[in-house]
Amino acid sequence: MFTGLVERTGVVAAVTPREDGLRFRIAAPGWESETAIGDSIAVNGCCLTVVERSADGLGFDVVPESVRRTMLGSLAPGDPVNLERSLRLDQRLGGHLVQGHVDGIGRVLEVRPEGEGRIGFEVPGPIARFVAEKGSVAIDGVSLTVAACAGTRCEIAFIPHTLEVTVAGRYAPGTRVNIEADLMARYAARLIEAAGEDR
Repeated sequence: MFTGLVERTGVVAAVTPREDGLRFRIAAPGWESETAIGDSIAVNGCCLTVVERSADGLGFDVVPESVRRTMLGSLAPGDPVNLERSLRLDQRLGGHLVQGHVDGIGRVLEVRPEGEGRIGFEVPGPIARFVAEKGSVAIDGVSLTVAACAGTRCEIAFIPHTLEVTVAGRYAPGTRVNIEADLMARYAARLIEAAGEDR
């Protein structure tokens, strides 16, 4: 479980195809001494397990299911990624509850430098019903508040700090992103559906 508050960005150092998916090595200087094999880290919003530690980075295995459902398969050496270590129960929850289970891939529609920076996204139809104005959504692992939404489109008003310390500052029209719907919205919708099925 995560909060969607990105701790830092790392850089993809290597991507190695394997029979059972991909092996990533991500350079995150300093973290090799602060993490252990088996730790969970959100990489652009995807919960991955540390399987290697070395002076030149952290290694992660990505299974075919994650390659299909996320943007991890499109990453290449040199690409920056958002990183967040898993939540401890004694921490403040500054963002919202993020599982690191990406629901689908969205797309940047427009970027408007409107003071803080307003970015429009296209959200896949099955996910769009969980996105509400003033509600929460995780995009590339960043906990964000929805400024406006209609149909499959939503807009986020980014503060300069978020644009500076996450990969969001590199977004341009056409950029594809990982999207995770709000956990509470998803369960509320399922409960309503179940109540209708029981009638």
